[in-house]
Amino acid sequence: MGTTTTVLGWFSFSWRCHQKIIPSDCHGNWISRRRGCCCCSDENISEKSKLKRRTALVGGVSSAVLGFSGGAGLAAVKQGLLAGRVPGLSEPDQQGWRTYRRPDEKSGGHGVGWSPIIPYSFSVPPQWEEVPVSIADLGGTEIDLRFANSKQGRLFVIVAPVLRFADNLGDDAKLELIGPPEKVISAFGPEVIGENVEGKVLSMEVTQHSGRTYYQFELEPPHVIITATAAGNRLYLFSVTANGLQWKRNYKDLKKIADSFRVV
Repeated sequence: MGTTTTVLGWFSFSWRCHQKIIPSDCHGNWISRRRGCCCCSDENISEKSKLKRRTALVGGVSSAVLGFSGGAGLAAVKQGLLAGRVPGLSEPDQQGWRTYRRPDEKSGGHGVGWSPIIPYSFSVPPQWEEVPVSIADLGGTEIDLRFANSKQGRLFVIVAPVLRFADNLGDDAKLELIGPPEKVISAFGPEVIGENVEGKVLSMEVTQHSGRTYYQFELEPPHVIITATAAGNRLYLFSVTANGLQWKRNYKDLKKIADSFRVV
């Protein structure tokens, strides 16, 4: 069980073909544009050879893509590494909640030399689904995942390099070594909410789970809960947000989502 320290109040942090068509007769023979037998024409022999090669290539590609093998039917298709959206949701529990775990097969990262992203997990109520990530979003290319429910709210995960803070944290950074909660929220809060966080932090929690430290911040406005931790050479920011009415009606579930975030 984790230990929790809660600090309420507000913070004022200032850290800122050319393609050639050859006609044919009704018997399928090529018609030469020159006089003489079409079968003996060098031009037509060349064209027929090209056609055979093209037909073989197209037939081979079609079989590979569609999965046909010797007329036996569809062959099994194995899915390899995929960039972007990859399923990772569990079956619903008795309350309908499902747990998302970032699949090991999901590609991603921040440039050459970065280690694979250490998987993370969280739980969501019924009807929450993954939605596409856009590099135009706040957080840019560092947004790894988005989920949403049109009636309750939305969430996203930012995975950012710890090198933003220091170049001596190694490949197993600890959140407490990156800095205190004030430093973390002042540096990364603007990426989450799109503006300075000064005067917006209503509460802060510091917790420990399986030896890993987590900072959690509740901000207003806008209504958002940000959970931060570090693993490997990255900082993880888990943001749960909603509009005013959604926040009022679904705060309990939104807080439960935020509290469920773990790097595994």
